[in-house]
Amino acid sequence: MELSSLLHDLHLLSSEKPLPPSPLPPITELLARLTEKLIGASSDSDTSSLIGRVERLFQTADPDWLFSLTSVNEEEEEGEEEEELQAAYRSLLSALIGCADLPLCEDDSSPAPAAYQSVPSRAVPVCSVLRALLGALGRRGGAGLLLRVAPPVCVFAVTHFQDQLWTSPPSRAAAQSLQEALLRAGGWRDSAHLLVGEGGAGGGILTGVLDVLQPQLTKDSWQRCVAVKLVFSWTLLQLARPSLSPHLTRLLPPPLLFNDHYRPENCMLGVRCLHHIILNTPAADLRQFNRADVIYQALFKHLYTTETTVIQLALSCLLDLLLVLEKPPSLLDPASSRRKPCRHDDVLRLVLVHMEAETNVALRRVYASVLPLLVDRMGVAVCRHLQRVERVVLGYLEVRDPPEETSRLKVLEVLQRTTRAAWPRMTRPRLHRLLSRLLQLLLDVSSDSRLHVSVRDKLMRDATLSVQLLHACSPGDAQSVLLQVDSSCCSPEVLGCLATVTMTTER
Repeated sequence: MELSSLLHDLHLLSSEKPLPPSPLPPITELLARLTEKLIGASSDSDTSSLIGRVERLFQTADPDWLFSLTSVNEEEEEGEEEEELQAAYRSLLSALIGCADLPLCEDDSSPAPAAYQSVPSRAVPVCSVLRALLGALGRRGGAGLLLRVAPPVCVFAVTHFQDQLWTSPPSRAAAQSLQEALLRAGGWRDSAHLLVGEGGAGGGILTGVLDVLQPQLTKDSWQRCVAVKLVFSWTLLQLARPSLSPHLTRLLPPPLLFNDHYRPENCMLGVRCLHHIILNTPAADLRQFNRADVIYQALFKHLYTTETTVIQLALSCLLDLLLVLEKPPSLLDPASSRRKPCRHDDVLRLVLVHMEAETNVALRRVYASVLPLLVDRMGVAVCRHLQRVERVVLGYLEVRDPPEETSRLKVLEVLQRTTRAAWPRMTRPRLHRLLSRLLQLLLDVSSDSRLHVSVRDKLMRDATLSVQLLHACSPGDAQSVLLQVDSSCCSPEVLGCLATVTMTTER
């Protein structure tokens, strides 16, 4: 009865003849009329009513009729009939999804939250009707049609199951249920299997998803829809080796666009996407066509920003990218003529320059956290930066960083690694300056009641180890500094540390 009523409303069935024996019209004709009705609906109530009837159509109609080849021309090729049916369903899907479209951004500014208020209530019935369609497809088993309708359904589900301004708990639950229905309909295990199939050998919808997103991922249009970047990043993060590399040509440009944007949240998204690409793409593929160099330039410029989170992500990404671009200086033959300044030097130099002048506590911690690894990568080549490293160490040891003392602990680690790698360059003046600051640190820390016991103990141990390493570089010069310590002004704890240094040297 529901089908008969719908066909009468759409003028696809004569009201003078009962059903049956009147034959059902071609499904493509019905889909085209439904698409016209959805696009031309004059009010939300009309749209909601029509969506409800489409859902009941998919729930009750015979799947053999819903997905049958509809041409009556016997000479028409079967492939053309299939294409016509798929195009009709894609048009209907576009109209249905358009009923829950997000408002577009204008003048590079996001719509106010109030602009999204009606989106969740419109998305829920669309999710419901798409689930009904997938259920009918599952009963019928049309693999070709499923692969055509799956990409826009997937994009719609991902848009609405994320916790964003345009979603609500009911709409997120409906979208998540839609995604699960899509996986069931195609027998896919998870989202990665959905996108790339079995081991990347085919049967996935990644190309279709990128085709859906591509018109909105251009330089001039990606900022107009706030959801497109999130859907793209979700898609990218589902991919891993070896599935990502074959699609690198299409997957790399959007993160570069995000990375170049002036808003920190877009920069961070771009850096995360680029980092995922670096970690999941063979080095040879990244070096091909100078891709790695392009990524390096895009990331390096973030080291000039003052956004803590952006710098932290950019430095982490750069450290992994540098291993793609070149061997760390520490792994090169010391006698090799190839040991000349490289990108590792450029990054370390800029980090040290910024550390010297930085007063922001959060940024100091970010720089200090990455410095030990950079120094370790440099090996003996850190000698090229020894003056700057010394100034940074002296400056950071002087300033407290409560409550965890992250900066001072990391700088002590830097000093230890530098001393081990560049001990022949620890000249007497440099040795005296560093030892004096370390002794002052021991005195300050031993008398600082504000420090947690575990933090104080860690600082004392690391400072003592640093003194031992410097003492080993030149015992005579170091001893002259240690003998200047007035034991009457030192706590027993400091005296014990200095005694440890002396005993270690004597052995």
